Amino acid sequence: MPRDAYDVLGVGREADEAQIKKAFRTLARELHPDVNNHDPQAEEKFKEAAEAYEILSDAERRQVYDRYGHDGLRRGGQSPNFDGFGSISDLFEAFFGGAGFGRGGPRGGGDAEVAVEIELEQAAQGAPIEVNYEVVDRCERCRGNGAEPGTPIKTCGRCGGQGMLQAVSRTPFGQVARTVTCDVCGGDGKVAEKPCTRCDGRGRELLTHAVKVDVPAGISDGQRIRIGGRGHAGEPGAPPGDLYVFVTVRPHEKFLRDGDDLVTVLDVPAPLAALGAKLAVPTLEGPDDVHVRPGTQPGETIPMRGRGMAVLRRPGRRGDLRVVINVVVPRHLDEKQRELLESLAASMTDDNLRSDESMFAKLKRTLRVGI
Repeated sequence: MPRDAYDVLGVGREADEAQIKKAFRTLARELHPDVNNHDPQAEEKFKEAAEAYEILSDAERRQVYDRYGHDGLRRGGQSPNFDGFGSISDLFEAFFGGAGFGRGGPRGGGDAEVAVEIELEQAAQGAPIEVNYEVVDRCERCRGNGAEPGTPIKTCGRCGGQGMLQAVSRTPFGQVARTVTCDVCGGDGKVAEKPCTRCDGRGRELLTHAVKVDVPAGISDGQRIRIGGRGHAGEPGAPPGDLYVFVTVRPHEKFLRDGDDLVTVLDVPAPLAALGAKLAVPTLEGPDDVHVRPGTQPGETIPMRGRGMAVLRRPGRRGDLRVVINVVVPRHLDEKQRELLESLAASMTDDNLRSDESMFAKLKRTLRVGI
């Protein structure tokens, strides 16, 4: 029983033509032979994706499919059929031609991806880190020629050394006569008499590489770093793909990030908030002093200019550190403390308690968000 076409492409039933096309191209890149030559199911997976795309990209077919499913398409003779293609390379060429997947020369390598987690301090100051990732690279045993070391490489008997074949294939767009890559030599025009025992003659294998990545100061959670030429290997004579490093910045116990600014909370005992004090506050460089003015209210913010995150690609520029005051009311008083506070409370006058803030301003400060 064929899978649901929408599930295959990972789109909802309300998806428009552009969304369907984007989903198919994304999926096709994941199934690219450069990335999946170690996956024996790659061709079947791409055929499934191509059939789903042919159904959903055609308005008439999609309407029939939405009402009657795959059975409706079969009864109406509208089911896509890709059995006429000789290889997965033919499939890619039929759909994409020269727009990223066609041959037109040696095919470049696909891009690789790796995810890393860093600390907030590393994101703020920049840091070199080492990442390990898997990539399809030139076989270390045969050095990419596909032959067991010491054995000859001969001219391909199927294509006569041309690397290409003339073929007529049935495509979703009718009968198409075209030149296709030889399915025996893969376009090289030569084949190994005895295939390499390590890579089975493919000339490439899945390897784990390590690379040093310079994390730029000011990078944000979810951003990525591109490293040219460190992706999957291309065909002989073609460049490799790129490596994309996806960065996650771990949450910090003392700071929240707001753009280029940092936010921290400073607990201030109520008597000190009333009297004013110099208190230590955490910063990226370590504890530093901040002056709390007499009469400071809960939720007030003290800015520390230039003590936040570095601004990405703006050397020397930094955001601010915003210190939010949390006035702490004393608890668990002993008898002497209670007497002192009762005496203080009895001495309070309207002058001590009067505020120039409006009711709206008080509520806004009390309910302030963004930290």
